Amino acid sequence: MRIIKVKDYDELSREACNFVLNNMTQNEKLVLGLATGSTPEGLYSNLVESFKQGKASFKNVISFNLDEYVGLKAEDPQSYRHYMNEKLFSHVDILDENAHVPNGASINIEQECKDYEKLIEDSGKIDVQILGLGLNGHIGFNEPGTPFSSRTHIVDLNESTREANSRFFHSIEEVPTKAVTMGIETIMESKKILLLVSGKNKAEAVAKLMNGDVSTKFPASVLKQHKNVTVIADEDALSELKI
Repeated sequence: MRIIKVKDYDELSREACNFVLNNMTQNEKLVLGLATGSTPEGLYSNLVESFKQGKASFKNVISFNLDEYVGLKAEDPQSYRHYMNEKLFSHVDILDENAHVPNGASINIEQECKDYEKLIEDSGKIDVQILGLGLNGHIGFNEPGTPFSSRTHIVDLNESTREANSRFFHSIEEVPTKAVTMGIETIMESKKILLLVSGKNKAEAVAKLMNGDVSTKFPASVLKQHKNVTVIADEDALSELKI
């Protein structure tokens, strides 16, 4: 893993944006794996600004989001499709048919998982996958115990994950209990992985990632087996790690 240490969240967001733009320049038909949550918001804001300044075009980019809550329609304000529309898709020139998010409201979720996996396969697989790091080591919504051989699947969300995500809802009772997520093997087939980590609350997870064993008990640990991972982390997130 290559670690890029930055001062704060703003610098992390700019560095992540430059990383994505550089890869878009090298490959105008980039297949981009996207994440949600608070960590990538700054990245998306910078990408939107780059587009507005004429520095980037998403016309030929294909994107696949990591996950979506089961039971939420695309127009639901708490859905990840809505999040992506608000943070990125509606502000750049990406084609609707190229911006993929799992359909959590599908009447056949298991078939949705298979269809999503095939879409990724047919695209030539993901060139650059953006990831955040869960407090319990989850990547996407792959919770501890998820087999490393998993493909896109339905998951039961851990209480710690639902608690962490409840800040986006009125209460934890509103947080869905299930989600569709890319599997760990699907993520690991990405050609490059960009892991973004910010804040003191992630410091213990970062230290565990870098110093711990590779184990399904801490799903992100599998990233140590990938040949091309870049970690951009701020000083707070790296505060328990000596580098």
